Amino acid sequence: MLEETINSEIKVAMLAKDAAKLESLRAIKSTIILLKTSAEGYSDETEQKALLKMVKQRKETAEVYTQQNRLDLAEVEILQASVIEAYLPKQMNEEDIRAEVSKIISSVGATSPADMGKVMGVASKQLAGKADGRVISTIVKEMLSK
Repeated sequence: MLEETINSEIKVAMLAKDAAKLESLRAIKSTIILLKTSAEGYSDETEQKALLKMVKQRKETAEVYTQQNRLDLAEVEILQASVIEAYLPKQMNEEDIRAEVSKIISSVGATSPADMGKVMGVASKQLAGKADGRVISTIVKEMLSK
């Protein structure tokens, strides 16, 4: 279970005096505790969604810091995102996403950009946790406009 892994990793990070990793691990632990007490409930799927959200938030924050020329803060956010990503399943590459989206388009019978909603509904469910929603959306748009 992820919670047990995180708890043991926290101990290792404390002993190693790795403050950046420790902060990321504590954020994960906090998220898990919040999920357990939420009405949504705790499952592997909700855990995965929460971790993906944490990574996305940190990457977006890093972008903002970079635009504001605060590279020191951006670096911290990127480091935290990479620590959290280590506890997520491996993300699909663009080629794999294209192959899956192509199958989905065929199965749904989509032929034009007007069918984007149908394709995205199925793609979002099938690729949840395996690929970023923005990337999926971009690929779907591109493939439907051909």
